[in-house]
Amino acid sequence: MCVRAGAGGWLRRIPRLPRIPLAPRGPALDGRPASRRAGPEKGLSGRGRRPVPDGTCDLRGEPFGRLRAAPARVAWTARTSAAATGAPARPAPGQWEAGMLVIAVHGSAVPAAAATFRRLTGAIEALSGVRAVVGHLDVQSPSLAEVVRAHPGAVVVPLLLGDGYHRRVDIPAVLAGTGCTLTEGLGGGDGIALALHGRLYDAERRRSPYARADAVVVAGAGSSRPGGNTGTQDCAARLAALLARDRGPGPAPVPVVPAYLTSAGPTVPEALARLRAAGYRRVAVAAHLLAPGRFTRALAGCGAWTVSEPLADHPRVARLVLERYGASARGTGSLRTARLAC
Repeated sequence: MCVRAGAGGWLRRIPRLPRIPLAPRGPALDGRPASRRAGPEKGLSGRGRRPVPDGTCDLRGEPFGRLRAAPARVAWTARTSAAATGAPARPAPGQWEAGMLVIAVHGSAVPAAAATFRRLTGAIEALSGVRAVVGHLDVQSPSLAEVVRAHPGAVVVPLLLGDGYHRRVDIPAVLAGTGCTLTEGLGGGDGIALALHGRLYDAERRRSPYARADAVVVAGAGSSRPGGNTGTQDCAARLAALLARDRGPGPAPVPVVPAYLTSAGPTVPEALARLRAAGYRRVAVAAHLLAPGRFTRALAGCGAWTVSEPLADHPRVARLVLERYGASARGTGSLRTARLAC
């Protein structure tokens, strides 16, 4: 406190004003300060720190990889502010005005695929309070037809990375006459490329903590339908840009080429052979796939330096599904309070 002379020569004590605490700094991609990050999407639960799913970053212009730079600019939303002050994080009842969220997936006989989709729906509910139901096009149950009959007027988000036959023919045929709304797939933006970038980084760390891939094959499922492979091609281009920003200036950029597991070329073995013939030795395969299945089993035996994991249970995919769902909501202003701006 400070002291000054008042009227009559008496000393008066004037208390100091209390310090006003600054607003908390937003978390980085993985909930940790940028100075402790080992790389993009790395260490989501490392060093005893739990991820902060509400944290979002504007990644444009920010460094990636092992570069240690200033923290990314944080795009705060009403939901992150509520979390910082201890207020309830989930939207209030009735805030989401769209119909039931149904996620349309291809289906797989591999048990790990069902576990992957359970992690995805759990992440969606943790982020937004929205309960999602999975409907399968093949192999598994419940089928998509059964789910939409039980939830007429639902919003159906196809968990697809391309715009091929399933998105244009199969799913619309199932939804005909149900009153359901079909959204766009997951491609066409930075979300999937950023998830793939994080998965590739994790695969490199598993293979060697001190080496990075010198070439990358982006392996997609493949489609014979015109435009069906644009999702893989677009993701490969975006991943190349992310790797160039990640690794900084060098003698040559890391080559990133798309390849396919069926119905289109080049195939993954052909792309690997071409890169090795060009002198690349640490050729990684970035799996542009959503869940474990026959395609991931094929990649495991392709002989690449390392192969990344599927994408469906990556945090960015949960946010992307919510974005597609919110775009079809009646009253999207309600969505913005819970949306993560990625």
